[in-house]
Amino acid sequence: QVQLVASGGGLVQPGGSLRLSCAASGFPFNTQAMAWYRQAPGKERELVAYISSAGTNTNYPDSVEGRFTISRDNAKNTVYLQMKTLKPEDTAVYYCRWYGFQYWGQGIQVTVSS
Repeated sequence: QVQLVASGGGLVQPGGSLRLSCAASGFPFNTQAMAWYRQAPGKERELVAYISSAGTNTNYPDSVEGRFTISRDNAKNTVYLQMKTLKPEDTAVYYCRWYGFQYWGQGIQVTVSS
């Protein structure tokens, strides 16, 4: 019933931008906080962006603060991650999550390389 379908990602040059999307269904999206995580090879999955249900509050770790922006369109049941000034260390598999529960979208590969 609960579905999170992620799209976007791919190969991008250092300094470039990329936008990820996650379409949600099967739960009351408008009342729920959402988040994006990533997992690099050999590392644990980490939170990279959080957004409250109304989009009023967002949180980012220092590693992406000022470069990544999470947003949502509740009319479309979609959450986005706009990534700018990408660095090689941003290379990872990215996942969207219904924050309050263990529901995840499929992983999306983001590779930042020349």
